[in-house]
Amino acid sequence: MTEPTEHQPARVPETANPAGAIWTRWDWVAPTVWTERMLTTLEEGIRGGCWYSLIDKISSERHLHYSAQRVLGNGGAPGVDHVTTEQFDERLMDEVRKLSQQLLTDQYCPQAVRRVQIPKPGSQETRPLGIPTVRDRVVQAAVRHALEPIFEREFAEHSYGFRPHRGCKDALRRVDSLLKAGYRYVVDVDLKSYFDTIPHERLLQLVAEKVTDGRVLALIRSFLKAGIFENLQEWTPEKGAPQGAVISPLLSNIYLNPLDHLLARQGFEMVRYADDFVILCRTPAEAERALKLVQEWTAEAELTLHPQKTRIVNVDETGFDFLGYHFYRHYRFVRKKSRQKLKETIRSKTRRNNGRSLAMIIQDLNTTLRGWFGYFKHCHHRVFSDIDSYVRGRLRSILRRRRKRRGRARGSDHQRWPNRYFAEQGLLNLKAAHALACQSPRG
Repeated sequence: MTEPTEHQPARVPETANPAGAIWTRWDWVAPTVWTERMLTTLEEGIRGGCWYSLIDKISSERHLHYSAQRVLGNGGAPGVDHVTTEQFDERLMDEVRKLSQQLLTDQYCPQAVRRVQIPKPGSQETRPLGIPTVRDRVVQAAVRHALEPIFEREFAEHSYGFRPHRGCKDALRRVDSLLKAGYRYVVDVDLKSYFDTIPHERLLQLVAEKVTDGRVLALIRSFLKAGIFENLQEWTPEKGAPQGAVISPLLSNIYLNPLDHLLARQGFEMVRYADDFVILCRTPAEAERALKLVQEWTAEAELTLHPQKTRIVNVDETGFDFLGYHFYRHYRFVRKKSRQKLKETIRSKTRRNNGRSLAMIIQDLNTTLRGWFGYFKHCHHRVFSDIDSYVRGRLRSILRRRRKRRGRARGSDHQRWPNRYFAEQGLLNLKAAHALACQSPRG
């Protein structure tokens, strides 16, 4: 690698052998961008502190094909051009070749993002979801694969959302361990419409601290400024990164990273998953100080705290919600909205006029119940009996309807189809599954 001058940032090495022990530490990065030499430079620190000339990596046909395969594998709805992932896949090589040429000649321009309102779990409210076109999702994925390792090195330890080899369960385990260590006062923070209010220029400045390739920065700007198409109208956003866009999770982490490090330097125990985070403290005074620090930072960062949902709670008195769980004293329950969402899903699969066989219905239910239990199996046992009873009641109502009887299952229906009957049909019993998990050393 040539040594940079005072005014020229370091260039990305053009060729290197992508093999070696370093890949065990970076097994998640895109091999179509990152080589062993680049990763070594990333770990040791690049001269000048910034990465330059990344556009050639992003625009290569090989890398765009790699990114397209991952986008197509995730499926998803079509954007404003109505092109589905299946249609894009049919002409994949032509699309990749075209995108590569457009990126190299600075002729690529993202299309508008189709915006829809989707219901929030367990409530009557909705939240906006942005759906870029498939071609734009491919380019965003290519950019994300190139930038993510650079910023992953900078992210704080207590950030868990949308990061490799990390997830909700890691964040929940951290919260649980802090509560057991005596942290009883919690600053429960809610950023109001976070994804829609991220200031573009401040965000781009943070990206530019590590990436000085002007063409890549212009590409990110074009994603942020892409039109929003909603209710047959199109408008240009002044702020925000569309929630649902491939690159938005990375950009959202980049923008909150300074807050992560600020709280860590001040000695606070924070656990963050995307824009959802809590700060655990030992005393009310410490919690007040943490809240004030967050209020000052968010005001400077042009973000808004939800006035009703941002609060200090005592876990022994009222408890708090985090990532679907409700923490109260030494117990973990399912958050009320999460339980309501599960029951809505069960209800949709068990309508009384359901024409499928009981075996098919139970098979479908088991898929949902297994996934739900895998996430919530650490909750208080009481919730599992409640869900089991609810599921069996829905199934009894179906069987009652098939006997030409009206209304919900009741009375003699419980003797006609006892709990044992559904167990024999293969219905997953959550209470029994929880008991078994508690006996397991890994439960």
